[in-house]
Amino acid sequence: MALNIGRVQSIWRYPIKSLRGERCEALDFGTLGASGDRAYAICDADGKFGSGKNTRRMRKIDGLLALEATYVDDVVMVRFPDGQTMTANDPEISKVLSSHLGLKVTLADRSASPVFDVASVHLVTTTALGWLKTALPESAIDERRFRPNLLLETLDDAPLEHTWVGHKIRIGNEMALRIIDRTERCGMVAMAQSGLPDDPGVLRHITKHADLLFGVYAEVASIGRICCGDIVTLID
Repeated sequence: MALNIGRVQSIWRYPIKSLRGERCEALDFGTLGASGDRAYAICDADGKFGSGKNTRRMRKIDGLLALEATYVDDVVMVRFPDGQTMTANDPEISKVLSSHLGLKVTLADRSASPVFDVASVHLVTTTALGWLKTALPESAIDERRFRPNLLLETLDDAPLEHTWVGHKIRIGNEMALRIIDRTERCGMVAMAQSGLPDDPGVLRHITKHADLLFGVYAEVASIGRICCGDIVTLID
């Protein structure tokens, strides 16, 4: 029996991995996740992808959140802190990014194989954000710190999304996601970005009180379009 758990409050995509992204009113979700999500990635000389953490595939690169990536007429546009903009397919983009980041990098087209940390879709709930706001009243708690594809306005008083792991949720009439794991956070949640100050206390609190886990990862079970306001139900 389907259980109503809330609705879609906002939808996000990040045209370039680890850069600031854009909020959308609706997006198509296919087998690779949200349309246009992580279509590009910044790579260092060793082929590691620019990120907020160091792993086997990723390299922590400072300054990424000072950059914004959005789509303009289906072309990815990069905005620099000084207001300069360049298209992702500009032949000079890698040179300019290298100068800005102080590191030789290349902007790689990954549209055929987007670069995700774990899974193609990431969800955060308003209940979880509310839990943080209550615990850290002096902090600027904002969904942008956690880079979700979907922010779900949930009906629970306490964060329960971890109980969805292993289950499917339906969004609207046709789209379905399979929740596969909880999201392990990194230092990016504490980093400054547009309108949000640097705040190490956010990561410290999640580490101490939630074992570094906040949000959930999902994979697409049934493709479809998601719109803000769509009802979300737990279906198995």
